[in-house]
Amino acid sequence: MTTAFETVSSGRTPSPIDPLPHQLLAVLGQHRMATTNQLHELLRPSAARQTISGPLNKLRRDGLVDYTVLPASNRSRAWYLTSEGARLTKDFPALRGRPPYPINSATAASLKTPHTLTVVRTHLAFVTDARRRGDEHGHLDWTPEVSHPLSDGERIITDAVMHYTLIEGEERTKLRAFIEVDRTTMSSERLASKLIEYARLWSYEPQLIGRPRSRQTAAPGAVWLRWYPVFPRVLFVLTGASRYVLGNRINDLQAMVTVHPLVGTLARQVPMGAAVLEDLEQQGPTGNVWTPLAEGDSCPWTQL
Repeated sequence: MTTAFETVSSGRTPSPIDPLPHQLLAVLGQHRMATTNQLHELLRPSAARQTISGPLNKLRRDGLVDYTVLPASNRSRAWYLTSEGARLTKDFPALRGRPPYPINSATAASLKTPHTLTVVRTHLAFVTDARRRGDEHGHLDWTPEVSHPLSDGERIITDAVMHYTLIEGEERTKLRAFIEVDRTTMSSERLASKLIEYARLWSYEPQLIGRPRSRQTAAPGAVWLRWYPVFPRVLFVLTGASRYVLGNRINDLQAMVTVHPLVGTLARQVPMGAAVLEDLEQQGPTGNVWTPLAEGDSCPWTQL
């Protein structure tokens, strides 16, 4: 389920055309929150840490960003946009259509910190691997908290949508993935039920209301075709527990593919897999660290 076609490159490293303060605001607008180290790795991995901390402190003095101190972290800071920063960035080209979610206090920030920063960790694993391989996956090719409609007025909110261009010789293959980051804070059954939501999204074809079917010029088609030429892969990234517990959660995801007919149909059409976050960080997402949810041996996410 991959497709190769012409696309505008996002670049392998942040463009030098945009000044660093602009890039910092854009990343925080995109990701909601990130630590100093994460911003350093995303934007200036080869530069000194002060390259990032200086502009961040100036943006704070200007009232555009603020931070919360992470517990038990040697006073590491997690940065976020203030209301004024969110207002300023809402018209950035890269963020148009992205609802602003300014954080109004350090207390509010601390409530969002664990999950948000784990999602950024996951993104960094893909960014680091892409740089090593020479693929295209930049700091804005990862959009957290993307909502899609389901039937009956419900919605599915995925932790992130990833855009990635695989470079193999002269061929450029555009890949997309829905990312679900699991910190073992919900039951295993609830985690596996996310697969039912993705199967519903894959099969959902909205009906035109108030118009006789005979007057409809064409079937509306699956709703996801409004945004994607190919349904994205579905990738689960797990952390926050022992290998034994995480293995059981992956087994439960595989069981859902087996017992639920719509999920089983989705699995025959769309690549789906699960991996442990620490393995992504140590071996890279293109290592043999992904367990297919349908069948097969461990493999890179690009070969699911």
